[in-house]
Amino acid sequence: MINNNALILSGGGARAAYQVGVLSAMGKILPKNTPLPFPILCGTSAGALNATMLASYADNFSRAASTLAFVWRHLTPDQIYTTGRWPVASSLTKTLLSLFHMGNRDTSIALMDNDPLRELLTNHLDFSRINSAIERDQLHALAITAMSYSTGESTTFFQGKSDIKEWQGSRRKGVFAELGVDHLLASSAIPMIFPAHKIQEHYYGDGAIRQKSAIYPALKLGANKLFIIGVSGNRSPKKWPIQDEIKESSAPSMAQILGQLLNSAFIDNLEDDIYQLEIMNNLIRDLPKEKQAKHQSLPTETLIISPSEELNEIAHHYIGTLPKNIRVLLKAAGGSTSEKISSAASYLLFTPEYCRALIELGHKDAMWEKDKIMTFLDY
Repeated sequence: MINNNALILSGGGARAAYQVGVLSAMGKILPKNTPLPFPILCGTSAGALNATMLASYADNFSRAASTLAFVWRHLTPDQIYTTGRWPVASSLTKTLLSLFHMGNRDTSIALMDNDPLRELLTNHLDFSRINSAIERDQLHALAITAMSYSTGESTTFFQGKSDIKEWQGSRRKGVFAELGVDHLLASSAIPMIFPAHKIQEHYYGDGAIRQKSAIYPALKLGANKLFIIGVSGNRSPKKWPIQDEIKESSAPSMAQILGQLLNSAFIDNLEDDIYQLEIMNNLIRDLPKEKQAKHQSLPTETLIISPSEELNEIAHHYIGTLPKNIRVLLKAAGGSTSEKISSAASYLLFTPEYCRALIELGHKDAMWEKDKIMTFLDY
């Protein structure tokens, strides 16, 4: 069977640093100078940034992982969004004016300005290397998903082999494109937090929004095995009973509501995908051999690496590393306790301290799963 392993990197803002830790560990356990072990790369939001870096270094996976780790270990908030007092105040003013249909209607409204992210991506990514990797058969396809505000469709922009066909489904489609910085900015534009980004005639927002299935693009691109790096520890059974024990004494704050909305977009769909796929594969295994052949389009093997610790709790310890104006903004929306804003903050904490903590956790979790990873990759 042709190696069509797919790597799926979901969104999650700063939480995507966890993915980097897992990839960094894999870069160390695989033989030196190993090419990219995933011919299909599917990224959404911050996961799309990580996937693109891997694609641009498809000839040397360990180099790609170490470069990615270097970038994330040295990230600061001002490399992602403007953090000064007046830019934040200006964004808030524009947002308030938009509620009354005032202000510049051609300007995308958001609480934060992520212009610095364009410079960061331009400095660290060479998109010309993607075509080179495809021509050398080191990459089958790179897919980046965004959401169209015009149509509400989950749109997957992909660059890959010429025989890959575009697709159109229920509120989702796949479109061939020469990928660039604009696609990454669109895919990572968290609604209301970062401004929507225009590609050709349409404005796009974060790809996790309206994405029915995070694994669907990988299936359309021909994946036969799925390697998924999640950004939630919810799949750990020991944590499930705890949820019912949490009691709230006050109404939810805006920051709590935002945190739950982000969790719903970035985490829940992927976990539902994995759960449904596991059920389907278990049912198919129980079918007679002749009937199993009719379902060969479904990946028969998946490997999921997820955080062994709750990322909200880690974020709680590092909220103090955020720029003062961002902390004030979050606390104004979330009350006086940092526990109530930790979920929302976990997506915005692009600080070296928080990112390094997540990288170390991802590295540790991947090392625990070393044998499973090597078996999955046929080493």
